[in-house]
Amino acid sequence: LHKRMGEAVARVARKVNDTVENKTDSLDLANCKLMAFPVGIYKAMRSVTEGIHRISLANNELKSITSRFVTTFSQLTELNLAGNYLHRLPEEITSLLHLRAIDLSRNRFRRFPEPLATVPALETIDLEENEIAEVPTDKLASMALLRSLNLRANPVGPEVRLLVRPLVPFELLLSPEEPIPKA
Repeated sequence: LHKRMGEAVARVARKVNDTVENKTDSLDLANCKLMAFPVGIYKAMRSVTEGIHRISLANNELKSITSRFVTTFSQLTELNLAGNYLHRLPEEITSLLHLRAIDLSRNRFRRFPEPLATVPALETIDLEENEIAEVPTDKLASMALLRSLNLRANPVGPEVRLLVRPLVPFELLLSPEEPIPKA
């Protein structure tokens, strides 16, 4: 177990170092078995956080994203958190003024992460395969730049299905409705 953990830590460290040394604008920590965002990364990346525009933390074991994460990587345009155990986002997500795309598919959201409704530049929200039944349709309708909202494989209520253009100016992806079983 310790050997595997050590390998995982080394892999994360390598990826962080690559990003810092090559001054790339993205950090890919997908599939690293992370249960939390490693605090040490904040220090290691201090010099380049402003230049990070894309982060992938897909397919880890994250149960939450901290406000520190959001405020540290304030220039993000894309955030991939697919395939984790997230059920809410910190309020600070609203401070990501440049965030255009967020992937929260295959998580544990039971309701639409409301702070997203006030992220000004957001164009794409992927919430496929969560447990979302209710969606703040009024708030979504006021999102000026939203172009695509994926709610496939969620138990969304019928009122969400009534959201058709021109009511919402974005593409709404839903799973086909289950036929009502005949008694």
